[in-house]
Amino acid sequence: MAATLRVVLGIDDASKLTLPCGIPDTVEQLKGEIQRHFGLSGAFRLQYRDTELDNEYVNLTATSEIKDKSTVKVIMLPNTSELDARTSVCSSSSSLTDTDILSSPESTSSESPSLRSQPWPQTFPIPQFSYEVQLQLEKANRDFENSGILLNPHSKLKSDILESLASEIVKYKVYPSSLEFDDVAQALITKHPCLKEQGSVSGFYGWKISLKYKMANYRTRLRNIGCPELRINSLKEKRAEVNYCPDYPAGETEDSLEQERQALLLEVKKKNH
Repeated sequence: MAATLRVVLGIDDASKLTLPCGIPDTVEQLKGEIQRHFGLSGAFRLQYRDTELDNEYVNLTATSEIKDKSTVKVIMLPNTSELDARTSVCSSSSSLTDTDILSSPESTSSESPSLRSQPWPQTFPIPQFSYEVQLQLEKANRDFENSGILLNPHSKLKSDILESLASEIVKYKVYPSSLEFDDVAQALITKHPCLKEQGSVSGFYGWKISLKYKMANYRTRLRNIGCPELRINSLKEKRAEVNYCPDYPAGETEDSLEQERQALLLEVKKKNH
């Protein structure tokens, strides 16, 4: 027997979830349905309103505690590896601040593509998606213009959109701020109004949350394939995050650069004498 749940994804952001086969037998199965339907990534837990506790939210431990038309709330859990990677020492006597060092053709080897080659734009440019995604969005945008119908993207479509956005974001920043995630999500629904979220005050809160977790996964993938700018940030023992670590110039090594530095120092000493 089919069931319908109200799923709360954040402040002023709730959506309807229809379960054609009814409420799953286990909490993990229900979480899987929610994850696929809303395109969520990363760890989360579920809460429900307990009538015995004045309808306060408590953790959901068994699906027998909810029924058709119940409300469940998604609580996203922090990614511990990301938190470790971004830990900074607050007890330092001097204040350390993050600095965005923009890469340039002179500072980046042609054989090794670099992240953040451009400053953060005033208006984030939404990339051209794959042909299949563009077809679906163009049709949905026409439907929205004609009848006001919003698109409820299936998990594959939502994942493809988030993947393309993450790939575009890293051209500017590896760790965008909350406001910068707002910029991206706002730009997305401006270009493709069919993707606005019904029931959300901003119209894009769910996209913002999904994008945050997609970026966390994207950074992990880049780090695992040897991205130098993320490799150094993965070190556990560090005083502050290093935002940019350029490769050595083409044909140079640490030893060759040190020899050149020593030679330059020697020349300076000769001139001073």
